[in-house]
Amino acid sequence: MSNLFITVVAFIVTVGILVVIHEFGHYLVARWLGVKILRFSVGFGRPVWMKRLGRDRTEWAIARIPLGGYVKMADEREGEVAPQDLHRAFNRKPAWARILIVLAGPAANFLFAIAAYWVLFVGGIPGMKPVLGDSVPNSPAAAAQFRSGDEITAVGGEPARTWSDVRWLLLKEAVRREPTAIEVRGPGGARATRMLDLGTLGKEDLDRDFLGKLGLRPYRPNVPATLGRVLEGSAAEAAGLRPGDRVLSVNGAPVATWYDFTAAVAPNAGKPLVLEIERDGRKLGITAQPKLVSEGGARFGRLGVEAPEALKRETERLSTTVRYGPVAALGQAVYKVADLSGFSLKMLARMVVGDVSWKNLSGPITIADYAGQSAQLGWVPSLVFLALVSVSLGVLNLLPVPLLDGGHLVYYFAEILKGSPVSERTMEIGQRVGLALLLGLTVFAFYNDINRLFTG
Repeated sequence: MSNLFITVVAFIVTVGILVVIHEFGHYLVARWLGVKILRFSVGFGRPVWMKRLGRDRTEWAIARIPLGGYVKMADEREGEVAPQDLHRAFNRKPAWARILIVLAGPAANFLFAIAAYWVLFVGGIPGMKPVLGDSVPNSPAAAAQFRSGDEITAVGGEPARTWSDVRWLLLKEAVRREPTAIEVRGPGGARATRMLDLGTLGKEDLDRDFLGKLGLRPYRPNVPATLGRVLEGSAAEAAGLRPGDRVLSVNGAPVATWYDFTAAVAPNAGKPLVLEIERDGRKLGITAQPKLVSEGGARFGRLGVEAPEALKRETERLSTTVRYGPVAALGQAVYKVADLSGFSLKMLARMVVGDVSWKNLSGPITIADYAGQSAQLGWVPSLVFLALVSVSLGVLNLLPVPLLDGGHLVYYFAEILKGSPVSERTMEIGQRVGLALLLGLTVFAFYNDINRLFTG
C-alpha cells in the first residue's frame, strides 16, 4: 500500500509540474501579446479550488481530474467577449501571434528539460562504467568477439561513459537493425572496434532487455559469497548467519560467487532455503527464509546481509560520475533534448510504417509506475524522468493532430498561405478526426500498460 501511495502521489506531482510548465508557456506569451486570460486550470472538470487574481480577475484553478490542464483565453469562437475586450481576443490576433502562443507550450517543456539536464550534468549523474563480462554463447556479442574486461567507449561514433549511455546509443542504432561499430578499450588499454550485428532484434525487442538478447553482459567481479555485515532484525540474523560466513551452496546448488548467492535468494521470498556455509574452517547447514521486499517497482526475496568488502571495492572501481562544467553542460543539455526529440519522432514514424511495434507505446499507468520508481530512487532519477517526460510531452503536442498544439499550428499556417482563416466546418471535422485518433491512441496505450503489468 505504501508503494501504491508513493506511485499515485509521484504521478500526480509529475503531471502537475509538467502541465503547469506547458500551460504557463502559453499563458506568458499570450499575456505578452495582449490576449486576455480568463482561466488557468491544472486538471480538467469541476474546480476543487479557485481564486481570481490580477486586473483581469483571471481564474486560477485546480480541477478534479489531474490528467492535464488548459489556459482559457478570451475568444469569440468559444463565448461572448465584451466590446472593450475585443482587441484582446485570441481569434482577433494575427496568425503569427497565435502561432507564437501555441508554440510557447511545447517550447516551455523543451526549455524545462534543458534546464533539468543542465542541473544534472553540472551536479553529476552517477553510473557504472560499461565494462563487459563474458558474452552469451552463440549471440551477436560472441560473434563480434567481445572479451570480458573490455570497456565500451563509443557506439556508432558517439562516446559512451556509462551503461545508460550504451543502452541509449544502442537503442537508437537498433531501430535500423544494421551492424554497428562499437569501440572498446581492453584491460591493458589497447583499443579496438567491433562490429555488432543488430539485425537479430525484432520489432518487439526494443521494449525488452535487448542488451541481453544481443549477448552483452556487464562485468561481474568474481568475488566469493562471503557475508558482510548482517543487518539487525533481518532474516539472516534470525537464521543465525554471521559476518564472514562463506556460502557454498543453496538447496544443494553450488554457489561460486556473490552473484550466484543473490540470484538464488531473490526469487525465493518466503521459502525456506538450506544454506551450506563454511565458518572458521567448518561446514554447517543453516535454514534461512528470505523476506519479501519491494524496491524500485520490483518484488524479491532478501536475507538482509551486506556484500563483502572486496565486492564493495570492485563496485567502487567500476563506478563513475558524468559531470561537465557550467558552459559545457548547457551544450550537452541542448544536445540531449534535441537527441531525445529526434528519436521520439523517428520512433513514431517507424511505428506508423510498421518497422517498430506499437507495443513500445506507453500510457498513464506506465508513466505512473516509473514516476513511483524514480521517486523511491532519489532526486537524480526523478529529475531525469521529469526531463524525459517533458520532452515527450513537447513532441506529442507538436504532432499535426487536431486538438493538439500541432493541429492548431497547421490551421494557422494554412491561414497564412490562403489569406483567410480555415472554415469552421473544416475545423469541426478536424476536431472529430483528432478526437478519434487521440482516443484510439489512449485506448491502445492503456492496453499496453495493462499488458505490461501482467507480463512484466
